[in-house]
Amino acid sequence: QVQLVESGGGLVQPGESLRLSCAASGSIFSIYAMGWYRQAPGKQRELVAAITPGGSTKYADSVKDRFTISRDNAKNTVTLQMNSLQPEDTALYYCNAEIRTTNLVRDTYWGQGTQVTVSS
Repeated sequence: QVQLVESGGGLVQPGESLRLSCAASGSIFSIYAMGWYRQAPGKQRELVAAITPGGSTKYADSVKDRFTISRDNAKNTVTLQMNSLQPEDTALYYCNAEIRTTNLVRDTYWGQGTQVTVSS
């Protein structure tokens, strides 16, 4: 019914930038918070950044001042601009959204994940 499709991951060197995008589609009535999580090997999935429909944002301390989250409510998309990437940012990044579908059920949805690798 609802799909979240991510794009933009890849391999970069330390100090470089990447931009992740996520598009929600399907039987969408409304979208609440959207965000990005990441999971490194052997670690728990953690929140990277989140944004409300009104544009309020929240960031993990480790990415503040380096990452910027934004969204386009008209296009049902969320973007994560990642600057000054470091090896510790290496992880599988997941898009996340709270969505109310057209049958008025509210649930949390996840994308399939996109790999970000930072290595020299």
